[in-house]
Amino acid sequence: MRELGTSVDDGARVEVDGRVVRPAETRTYVVMHKPAGVMTTMRDPEGRRTVSDLVRAAGVTARVVPVGRLDYDTSGVLLLTDDGEAANVLTHPRFGVEKTYRATLRGRLEPTAVEKILRGVRLEEGRAAPALVRVVAVRRDVSLVDITIHEGRNRQVRRMFEVVEHPVIALTRLRFGPISLGELAPGAVRPATPREVAALHRVVSDSREAVAP
Repeated sequence: MRELGTSVDDGARVEVDGRVVRPAETRTYVVMHKPAGVMTTMRDPEGRRTVSDLVRAAGVTARVVPVGRLDYDTSGVLLLTDDGEAANVLTHPRFGVEKTYRATLRGRLEPTAVEKILRGVRLEEGRAAPALVRVVAVRRDVSLVDITIHEGRNRQVRRMFEVVEHPVIALTRLRFGPISLGELAPGAVRPATPREVAALHRVVSDSREAVAP
């Protein structure tokens, strides 16, 4: 095959300079608004609803899996893909992918509590890294805040606010790396946009450079 634009039938063997050329694999990236009360697993031995149920209902046929996890009682943006390299990079602690949550807290969040979160509170397994906190609204007995972390400890946001004595009433993840929740309705699934996919590929590319000798 020497002419540009020559078509190739499915299953045909193609060689260039004696080397077999294989077509680039097509990867699938889907974005979900995981509702509270849904397991971030593909199956559940207790029969609870899982993200796999939502993926199938949306007609996604690719064998995608969740990238990271959201707690059973936490809602928000969740990325699912069959791109193993991207999934590994996005969840590896070394690369510190940012995650932003909106938390509804019990009580009025005082500046001293905010300062503790900003410095990094001590959890059972060690001190959490400093987080960014933006107070959205404070009412008589409830506070609404956005918090950005770059770690992925189990139930981390909830435990951080427990340390400063403001338990989480409700928690929604607004952003995971370059993927934002936007106006996606609870339970809905959509394909990642070309811009989001390009941003994910940049994250993977940057990680390769970071670990290059």
